[in-house]
Amino acid sequence: MSAVWLQSALWLGLALLAALISIRVAISVALIEIVVGALAGNLIGLHINEWVNFLAGFGAILLTFLAGTEIDPRIVRKHFWSSMTIGAMGFFAPYLGVLAYAHWGIGWPWPQAQIAGIALSTTSVAVVYAVMIETGFNQTEIGKIILAACFINDLGTVLALGIVFAHYDVRLLFFGAATTAVLLILGRYGPWMFKHLGTRVSEPQTKFVALILLGLGGLAAVAGSEAVLPAYLVGMALAPTFLAEHELPHRMRIIAFSILTPFYFLKAGSLVEAHAVIDSVVLILIFLGIKMATKFIGILPLTVYHEFDRREGMYTTLLMSTGLTFGSISALFGLTNRIITQSQYTVLVTAVIGSAVVPTLVAQWWFQPQFKAMEPQVQEAEAVAGEEP
Repeated sequence: MSAVWLQSALWLGLALLAALISIRVAISVALIEIVVGALAGNLIGLHINEWVNFLAGFGAILLTFLAGTEIDPRIVRKHFWSSMTIGAMGFFAPYLGVLAYAHWGIGWPWPQAQIAGIALSTTSVAVVYAVMIETGFNQTEIGKIILAACFINDLGTVLALGIVFAHYDVRLLFFGAATTAVLLILGRYGPWMFKHLGTRVSEPQTKFVALILLGLGGLAAVAGSEAVLPAYLVGMALAPTFLAEHELPHRMRIIAFSILTPFYFLKAGSLVEAHAVIDSVVLILIFLGIKMATKFIGILPLTVYHEFDRREGMYTTLLMSTGLTFGSISALFGLTNRIITQSQYTVLVTAVIGSAVVPTLVAQWWFQPQFKAMEPQVQEAEAVAGEEP
């Protein structure tokens, strides 16, 4: 039993170290946790067992759910055409580009090439949202369009992961029916349910969410799909409730980011093999280059079509080129299900980490547009809309 406590102390010690570094260098803690996990995995060898896998898996599910709750339906409706076209192109362009290169360029088998395309098709909601909050651009029109486009992009990624690798049988049909029923119930009666559960020390609201996520995640696993798919959809269904209940998402973020998600990102980093990075550095750079090039080719012309100015267009394209959470989730899904090898996982997740850093720094240093706060009447109208039942 002492070994369990010592292993737990080691993992949480690494999580604390990552948090301190993140505060010091002002970079996303998820990114630092992956890097710290990679260093620890190669230098001291992190032991991964069943309880680590459970905490890491639950962390990924909860993180995906929280990302879904950040989507404001009013924003999506207001900027539907621009966010839809930019988000859809942000998914399809890199997915097809990476898929083609992986399969026909370097001869990866079709399932492995699909994992590569899915992993590098993402936009990092975590990175983009953090940038929006830190700069205040979440209160601007351009910031709202980017956040809505991120939602469309990552929805495509999550759906692709679930659809491409699902087993089409009665179990998948039952999973689809159960998920649809839950989403309809939560969308219609979610506010009433959370109001009557109330805010209590026993945290019935949090337990209710965890029950839904674990139940649908279990059905997804039985159906051969991925647990993050229903988690993202449940988050979207409960987004209006969470946007109105400011304390509830705060409490759930504490649970997620203090205990669960560090295990996920540290584990993801620990699976990166240093020798594989050195041996495949050229391939990693090629994958990163393809992702950014296809994002630019697909998204930048759309920003011109939607009449963004030059800096706003470059800023939007660069932030849409980021990737982290769903990219690493997709790569880890491929490794866990033995679709890709350890070396291929290392190549993909290292390219994903690179896409979290390079476009973000370039966007912030050279292309951050002039801050244009929304007009007061628009903010007042959105506030009133948010108060309506």
